[in-house]
Amino acid sequence: MSALKWIKSSYSEASGNNCVEVAWMQIGVALRDSKRPATVFVTGRASFGALIESLRSGSLGSGH
Repeated sequence: MSALKWIKSSYSEASGNNCVEVAWMQIGVALRDSKRPATVFVTGRASFGALIESLRSGSLGSGH
């Protein structure tokens, strides 16, 4: 997975040491924490889109 082009979140620290990174793959989307780059989570594009939409709408983390 080292050949992937990782993109840093715009909400990350300026130093880039504490961020979420995303890479587009043919089979889906890869996500990782910059502090632990060897640990990669891969999900489908539809699931990733649903996650982003939930984050934008504030429906995640509501405790309900």
